[in-house]
Amino acid sequence: EGGDVTEGGALDDNIRHAITKIANIHLTSNKDSFNRILKMGEERWRCHNVGYAPFYDIQRQKFDKTDIEETFLIDQLKRLGIKGNHSYTKITNIANGKKLVENIPNMFSNVLNVIVYNFVDMLSHARTEMEVIKELAPNEAAYRSITESWIEHSPLLAALQRVSDIGKSHPEKKVKIIITTDHGSVRVKEASKLVGDKNTSSNLRYKHGKSLSYSGKDVFDIGNPEKAGLPKSNLSSRYVFAKEDKYFVYPNNYNYYVNFFKNSFQHGGISMEEMLIPIIILRQK
Repeated sequence: EGGDVTEGGALDDNIRHAITKIANIHLTSNKDSFNRILKMGEERWRCHNVGYAPFYDIQRQKFDKTDIEETFLIDQLKRLGIKGNHSYTKITNIANGKKLVENIPNMFSNVLNVIVYNFVDMLSHARTEMEVIKELAPNEAAYRSITESWIEHSPLLAALQRVSDIGKSHPEKKVKIIITTDHGSVRVKEASKLVGDKNTSSNLRYKHGKSLSYSGKDVFDIGNPEKAGLPKSNLSSRYVFAKEDKYFVYPNNYNYYVNFFKNSFQHGGISMEEMLIPIIILRQK
């Protein structure tokens, strides 16, 4: 941890400094720490930026995101004091959707069933990346029509119908369904040029990093992430959010990416379309 600086919490910077000064070889976890040690007067050949080992171990592992998400759900249920059996199901293809419909009767014994359906998000990305989807949905009206058509013929609607049928035939089984989403989206139309280093976040509607260069009139700028309740990865971190229907594009291959993402649906910004989400509560009659 040579060269690292603590922020709020551990106050061992002086100890780290002393250990660094008596060490012969310095292995740092990041470039900022590497540069701090050089500024302390250490010889360059003694300093090696090797990275943070646990982080690279995590990168090398292949995680099932569903397992991680369910772990978060379990932790939240414990914090809220909710006891009893639960299920977590993530649907990413038609086969899993059909299995969901078949499994609906078994879910009635649980206190809580969480079902994540990924299709609408997948469709928005496919509309950006696949020419055939662009042709089928050249505008918002067509895009919404395709989404509506999918819902009408999807296992999701079949699953909801089966829940309704079981609820009607067994009124003693009280059913409440909450339908919501994690974010909205906005159709982006105007590119805004931005320059950042390789560690800058990749989202088109916001950027997080240091030494960002951008057009001030196109962004909502947060220079102190902590005041906004946002995470801060280093001392010079800042966030910029694209205003209105703008999206960020790097100078490299600028024209290509301007055309590639223009009129696509993106999320991560601070427009009402992205931040306000619907919550629908259905109860059996």
